[in-house]
Amino acid sequence: MKKQSTALKQLLNMLGKQKIIFAFSLILAAIGVALSLYIPVLVGDAIDCIVGKGNVDFAKITNIIFKIILAIALTAISQWLMTICNNRITFRLVHDLRAKSFSKLQKLPLSYIDTHPYGDIVSRVISDVDTLADGLLIGFSQLFTGIITVLGTVVLMFGINWKIALIVVILTPVSLLVAKFISDRTYSMFKLQSETRGEQTAFIDETVGNQKVINVFGHNKEAIEKFEKINERLRKYSLRAIFFSSMVNPSTRVINATIYALVCLVGALSVNNVFTVGALSVLLSYSSQYAKPFNEISGVITELAAALASAERVFELINSDEEIPDTDLYELPASEGKVNLDNVSFSYVPEKPLINGITLNFQSGQQIAIVGPTGCGKTTLINLLMRFYDVTDGSISVDGHDVRQVTRHSLRENYGMVLQETWLKSGTIRDNITMGNPDATDEEIITAAKSTHAHSFIKRLPDGYNTVIGEDGGSLSEGQKQLLCITRIMLCLPPMLILDEATSSIDVKTEMHIQHAFKRLMEGRTSFVVAHRLSTIKHSDVILVMKDGNIIEHGSHKELLKAKGFYYDLYNSQFT
Repeated sequence: MKKQSTALKQLLNMLGKQKIIFAFSLILAAIGVALSLYIPVLVGDAIDCIVGKGNVDFAKITNIIFKIILAIALTAISQWLMTICNNRITFRLVHDLRAKSFSKLQKLPLSYIDTHPYGDIVSRVISDVDTLADGLLIGFSQLFTGIITVLGTVVLMFGINWKIALIVVILTPVSLLVAKFISDRTYSMFKLQSETRGEQTAFIDETVGNQKVINVFGHNKEAIEKFEKINERLRKYSLRAIFFSSMVNPSTRVINATIYALVCLVGALSVNNVFTVGALSVLLSYSSQYAKPFNEISGVITELAAALASAERVFELINSDEEIPDTDLYELPASEGKVNLDNVSFSYVPEKPLINGITLNFQSGQQIAIVGPTGCGKTTLINLLMRFYDVTDGSISVDGHDVRQVTRHSLRENYGMVLQETWLKSGTIRDNITMGNPDATDEEIITAAKSTHAHSFIKRLPDGYNTVIGEDGGSLSEGQKQLLCITRIMLCLPPMLILDEATSSIDVKTEMHIQHAFKRLMEGRTSFVVAHRLSTIKHSDVILVMKDGNIIEHGSHKELLKAKGFYYDLYNSQFT
């Protein structure tokens, strides 16, 4: 309930930024309701003009009919304008929520992204915001007019006959109590529905992205079964939510129909003695209009409950703890490439330490290779160097500056990074290569591409460097995508390099050419190379051998082979 109230409060604060259009919508709602309440009065007057055969006042009735048509037209116009205002309020809110959510994603620590399924995050930004928009559109349209209708009809009914008005006012709120009783049980169902929808989106995203692997291992049946289980839970939660919410409408209609019957009975007995037939028709119309917002409350409650459950998930993302901001921190200039690790320890989970007390000093221009079995902490060490994560204990410094005391942007500008997992955005080949250097000339781009042997396949594409590729490289092979990522770094020429299995998807012949290109690129630059193929790092200045989060050996290739330790066994295992 605390999260629910917090989400509601934040939602109202965001809506409060549109006070002017909000007020205009209320005024239009008031005008529309006033006109709709005036129409029954005109109809009642028309009825009173019919006093018997041969005594009908046609002139007066004609005038009243004209007024009714005018009132209906003005009501329609005011409701149309109010709908425009409500749409504007809602979609501005949706725009702001999506902007806040996406902006938040850029400020969240990597630990948040690593611990939340991508599909669930996407579901919060897209599906949950859409559900919220649907709820607000229905809520605004019926809430504004409903409140004003209730207040207006109460005042007018008391003006005609206070006894009948009292019957309506006392009995109608019973429908509200019924609606509240059911809505309290509906919210939890809609919350489960939203969470399961996010889980389903995450699973679909995971499956589509790895369909080749699923096909290769014949995991299709298992994937379908898992999807069916999630889909079944979503169906169950959706049906329960809709079932409970749909009970409101018939319940309120029974109560309001009973009230209408009582008004008819009491009013019919009072005609002529207390008021006219026309006045009774006005009362009946008002009692019906008074009950209408309560009759429609099921739809409002269903949509608002779903909207609030979705809003909670969206604001949970927006309210997540951000990375510590870089305010008042040092802007690291072009680095000399001196990197020091002083008693560095790190763990993703406090009770499970991963890196333990590493102390290392690297000089400018050194090539440092990091090797070891899977899960030993190689990539984690890279994440710490780039400050994707902060160390638990100890410190990492670049050129004598603690990386926690310099801005992340200036630190990362000094690194060029090529990972085993390629990342390319939707756009042209040129856009992807120039991501780190947007002002590069065509000559510089082609030179960088030739140095990585990417130029030969790029020029064979339909539009060369202007060829548009889809998300994650589209139809390009893994090797071609890797070449583009390497070309991107070649164009930037950063002071330091991080190569994490950068040539894992490339054939041996091309790899040899790229190794020569890397050798030229790494001259005078501090380079960290993570590799499983140990033959590619034989010429490194320092080789760090990691095991269980510790540096158990370090030295040159020849020194480590001579020592006949863990590296010796690791190296020779490639040839057995």
